[in-house]
Amino acid sequence: MRLDLGDLRTIAVGFVAAIVVLLALFTVVGVDRVLDALSLADTQVVALILVVALGWLASWAMALRTVLGVLGVGISPLRAFMLYAGATFANNITPFGQAGGEPFSALLISQDTGAEYETGLAAIASVDSINFVPSIAFALVGVGYYATVLTVGDRLQIEYIALAVGGLAVGVPVAATLAWRARDRVEVGVAGVVVPVFGAVARVVPRVEPTTRSAVRRRVRGFFRAIERVAGDRRSLLLAVSFSALGWLLSATSLWLSLYALDVVVPFAAVLFVIPLVSMAGVAPLPGGLGGVEAALVFLLGPIAGISGSMAAAAAVIHRAATYLLPVVLGGVSTAMLGADRVNGE
Repeated sequence: MRLDLGDLRTIAVGFVAAIVVLLALFTVVGVDRVLDALSLADTQVVALILVVALGWLASWAMALRTVLGVLGVGISPLRAFMLYAGATFANNITPFGQAGGEPFSALLISQDTGAEYETGLAAIASVDSINFVPSIAFALVGVGYYATVLTVGDRLQIEYIALAVGGLAVGVPVAATLAWRARDRVEVGVAGVVVPVFGAVARVVPRVEPTTRSAVRRRVRGFFRAIERVAGDRRSLLLAVSFSALGWLLSATSLWLSLYALDVVVPFAAVLFVIPLVSMAGVAPLPGGLGGVEAALVFLLGPIAGISGSMAAAAAVIHRAATYLLPVVLGGVSTAMLGADRVNGE
C-alpha cells in the first residue's frame, strides 16, 4: 500500500486538526485534573484492557475472514488478523475514518490475497455493513435499560439519544436499500465521475493511466455482485454477524474497564449504547475520529456515568489508547510485514 504526496498531505492536515481538537478538549476539562485521574488508574486493569482490545480486533478480523471465504478468498486466521489490523491502521490515519480508509484497505486485501480490487472493497464494505447491525441492537438495549431506570427529569438526554439511534436504525438501511435498487444508475454515475478524474490525473502524473467508462462500470458491477454473494450466504452471514457482535461487546468491555480502572463503576448498559454512538464521530474529517471520538466520550460519559469531565476524559484516554493507538501500532507493523512478504515473493 503506497501513499502519494497528496495522501500524505491530507493525513498530515488531519492529524494537525485532531491535535487542535484534543488540545481544546483537554484545556476545557483541565489537563492537570486529567493527569491526576490517570495517575490513579489501576495498571493491572489497564493491562487487561489491552488484552480485551486484542480480542475485539481479532473478532472483527474473523468477520473479515468469513466474508472473504464467501467470496472465494481463503486465508488463515493469522493472515486475517494482519489484514484487518492493516485495514484498521488505514482507517485510523486517514480522515473520515472508514470512508477514507476503505480504498486503502481494499488495495491491501487485493495485493495480499491476489483478489480483484472490487472484491477486496466488497469484503471490507460488507464487514462495515455487518458491524452496523449489532451496534444498533446493543444501542437500543442500552437506551431501553436507561429509559426504565431514569426519572422523568433525567430522561430528556436519553430521549435525544433514542431519537438518534432510531434515526440510524431506519435511515441507514433505507439509504442502502435505495442505493441497491438504483445500482445501475450508481454504476453509470461512478463511471461518469471516475473517468474524467483519472484522465485529468493521468495528464499530470505519468504513472497513472486513464481508464474507460466500460472498465469502471465492469468493476462497479463486480463490486455489487460480490456484495450479493455475501448477502446470499445466510450461514456465513450469521457467523460474521456473531463475530461482529462479539467485537462490539469487547469494545464496550474496554470502555467499562477504562472507567473501572479509575474506580468508576457504571451499568454495562451505559457503555452498550455509548460505544456505537461515539463511533459515529469516526466519520469526522479527522484521522480515525481522533479528537472527535474523545470529545463524544466526554460529552456522553459525564452525565450518564455521573462523573466529572476530567474523569470522563481520563477514561477516554485509556480506552482510546487500547482501541486507537494499539491498532495503529499493530496495523502499521502488519502492513509493513505484508508488504515485505509481497516483495520477497516476487
